[in-house]
Amino acid sequence: MTSAAARTALDLTADLPLPALEDLYRDLHRHPELAFREHRTAAGLAKSLTAAGFDTAEGIGGTGVTGLLRNGDGPTVLLRADMDALPVEERTGLPYASRTPGVMHACGHDMHVTWLTGAAQALAAGRDAWSGTLIVVGQPAEESGQGAAAMVADGLYDRVPRPDVLLGQHVAPGPVGLFGHRAGLILSATTDVDIVVHGRGGHGSRPETTVDPVVTAAYLVTRLQTVVSREVAPRESAVLTVGRIEAGTAANIIPATARISLNLRTQSAAVRDRMVAAIRRIAQGECLAAGCPREPEVTLGDAFPATVNDAATHDRIAGVHREVFGSAAVFDPGPAMGSEDFAQLAESEGEGGLPYSFWFVTSTPDKVWDAAEGEDLRARIDAVPSNHSPLFAPDLAVVAPGVRTLVAGALAYLVS
Repeated sequence: MTSAAARTALDLTADLPLPALEDLYRDLHRHPELAFREHRTAAGLAKSLTAAGFDTAEGIGGTGVTGLLRNGDGPTVLLRADMDALPVEERTGLPYASRTPGVMHACGHDMHVTWLTGAAQALAAGRDAWSGTLIVVGQPAEESGQGAAAMVADGLYDRVPRPDVLLGQHVAPGPVGLFGHRAGLILSATTDVDIVVHGRGGHGSRPETTVDPVVTAAYLVTRLQTVVSREVAPRESAVLTVGRIEAGTAANIIPATARISLNLRTQSAAVRDRMVAAIRRIAQGECLAAGCPREPEVTLGDAFPATVNDAATHDRIAGVHREVFGSAAVFDPGPAMGSEDFAQLAESEGEGGLPYSFWFVTSTPDKVWDAAEGEDLRARIDAVPSNHSPLFAPDLAVVAPGVRTLVAGALAYLVS
């Protein structure tokens, strides 16, 4: 038997204004904005929320937006979408490709804002069918891992009621029409690490008078590859990526410093601490062996927490999605090494964490998916453009399902 929440979700999303929502998506995709610069996106979201009857606030944590709709007694549900784009040069060839050089919605946050807008409008228009309080949040700076924390620090839960549950979703590669749900760990933690190697600069013709930080940095890059393979147990999952190495200004000058930037992906705090300790030890050892005049500087940078879905919340949301879309559409994607700052919205100083559910909506266009090589779902997902690729382009066919997932999730709490 279909639940009241599922029936209501199908009813409220039966006549979505798809042309307008698709136009909104195209407009957002054409005009990407980097972290904490989402002024145009935020203003547009606030305008649409106000028009739908929400009490809106802007400028929270920089460029964050909230919409509040009180609709009688009942739970308080928060729906969130992130708004920022990436410093990526688009190569999709779409007629609505980015008009901002070097900036692209390569992670799909333009689709997230579109989904949130559609869900907010549908729930506001159908408020006679549910009871409680709805909060929608347009969050800045997810890509830097700073936006959610900035909104909380700026008094998010002083401006809107502290919710009973938080719900969020992310566009992902895969055939249109699947929804990835998982109880417990679904996304990993990430930590950025910067290393500065101090050498002694000089002329390229007289290396014996210098301490070359480039050579030391090269040894470091190679040695760091053993951290995961030799210091993390095979039963654990971890990734260490050297994403950037910078040194020097000319071919005949040995520089005084070299800089290395790392990204760690871990699924437990213990593994993360072990990897950071190994990085510090290896950096100090290589610099000592090279005779560097100073110890290296090892600095921890941006970090995202692991995303760990509350089991009961997951069960409720995945259950209503099975009712709305069919059991075959809901699958377990396994824990991913990707990261999100969504969980920071669940944290509040001096209070316990809030329960949440975070899931995926697959979005690869049929033509691209049909051409993908691979013997199973995971292999084919690996073969198509993924988030952060300059070729990443969700199919517009996911606009309606993505709105429907948010509406159904909210109604799982707001319809008794």
